[in-house]
Amino acid sequence: MSAADEDVSPSDETKRKFREALERKNARHREGEAHLDGDSAIHETHAAHTQRQFRRKSG
Repeated sequence: MSAADEDVSPSDETKRKFREALERKNARHREGEAHLDGDSAIHETHAAHTQRQFRRKSG
């Protein structure tokens, strides 16, 4: 072990490992397509449905 390793506490080492893993995850996420020029799967919205009214037949 070097002198620099002796100054690092176990909790600091764990934090460093998690931070590095998060940086790797975020770097992979940024490599993907942005889909800014893509077409959406939703082309039109549906009209708001009104509640159906049921009435008794008279007569």
